Amino acid sequence: MTAPSNRRSIFLGRMPLPERNFIAEALRTETVGGVLLLAAAIAALIWANTLGGSYEAVRGLHIGPESLGLDLSLQHWAANGLLAIFFFVAGIELKRELVAGELRDPKAAALPVIAAICGMATPALVYFVVNAAGGGSLRGWAVPTATDIAFALAVLAVIGTSLPSALRAFLLTLAVVDDLFAILIIAIFFTSKINFLALGLAVAGLALFYLLLRKGVRGWYVYVPLGVTIWALMENSGVHATIAGVAMGLMLRCHRRDGERQSPGEHIEHLVRPLSAGLAVPLFALFSAGVSISGGGVHDVFTRPETLGVVLGLIVGKAVGIFGGTWCTARFTRAELNPDLKWPDVFGVAALAGIGFTVSLLIGELAFAGDTTLTDEIKASVLIGSLLAAVFAGILLKIRNNKYRVLCDEEERDDDQDGIPDVYERDQPEYHLRMAAIHEAKAAEHRKLAEMAAHARSGDHGPA
Repeated sequence: MTAPSNRRSIFLGRMPLPERNFIAEALRTETVGGVLLLAAAIAALIWANTLGGSYEAVRGLHIGPESLGLDLSLQHWAANGLLAIFFFVAGIELKRELVAGELRDPKAAALPVIAAICGMATPALVYFVVNAAGGGSLRGWAVPTATDIAFALAVLAVIGTSLPSALRAFLLTLAVVDDLFAILIIAIFFTSKINFLALGLAVAGLALFYLLLRKGVRGWYVYVPLGVTIWALMENSGVHATIAGVAMGLMLRCHRRDGERQSPGEHIEHLVRPLSAGLAVPLFALFSAGVSISGGGVHDVFTRPETLGVVLGLIVGKAVGIFGGTWCTARFTRAELNPDLKWPDVFGVAALAGIGFTVSLLIGELAFAGDTTLTDEIKASVLIGSLLAAVFAGILLKIRNNKYRVLCDEEERDDDQDGIPDVYERDQPEYHLRMAAIHEAKAAEHRKLAEMAAHARSGDHGPA
């Protein structure tokens, strides 16, 4: 009888090359989008605190056909319309992770999934405890549960921290699972009175969308009008319209067939992600992040239980939840941390996940709809909590940045210049033969230079 294996799996180890390349490309786009998001948030704060009247007038401007139930404010269009594009990309990301990424193997998926769940449950618990003790409203429990991957990557770009690809992939996987649960929270807890006719037509539209995909029908002129129609029906159904984006994203095929360089889902994500990261999310930030911040307002953030719960949930709850979930899962399973990394590295990434900007703002608007004052205070607490989490994580990660730079250089080294990092080829004889040829060519060149130098020296008789 075969003895059970005692081999331990490696957590945060080297990813397969195709997965690494795909994630690197996705994170580059998100980083650029995150910088734009950061700029939009700053612009919104400046606009709201200098020309507040014009800011409120612009984001409150209503446009759209009233007969179709789409006479919405610009702020509403940004939150329910543009963010549907963001959640469409999130749906594709989730589908790809489930069929080709970190979540395809249940054993490998257990650790990031448990970490993400703990990273959402602990902030909610922190919020609950603070508000139960302080007599605040419990409606905002979901606000500090979200992670904004784009904003987190923008922080890394600004502070110049070179996180190894495994840590970045872990952060992305956390954010994908985070988005899934945020979608469920929005669908379950923030659904208003349901219009069953509109919802039924939206479901029928989704069924048609799925059928066309399975039949291999191609053409943006088919899917874009259908997608907009599904979104409009979902908007009128009472279910949050962003759910339509997620559902359509999950329907795309994200596994590659023979001869395909990209699956349809990967191809569409490559096309739509820049629109999401570069336009949709920054515009949402522009129309949602503009809150008046004064000395009294900042004081209220740290004294009012609702806002204090959000701040502590983002800073303390996220870091403790993700790190604790990761450590416990690794401790009680066969997962072993990559020997090139240390547990403080995981804690730094967990603290970085406390940046909960986009989805936290959206949930804050939904949780306290109708109370403008409290909504603005919740938004201010999201901004302050995310900022403090960014500073805290930045300090932790900067301390280890020299180590990260060495690891990144090793990951990127391509001495044989074949376009594939050497770390993926060191078990291949062809790589070593190429390297031998390169070294032999260099040795021949140096021998020739040595002969030339010796010849020149023998002809040098010194000064006359």
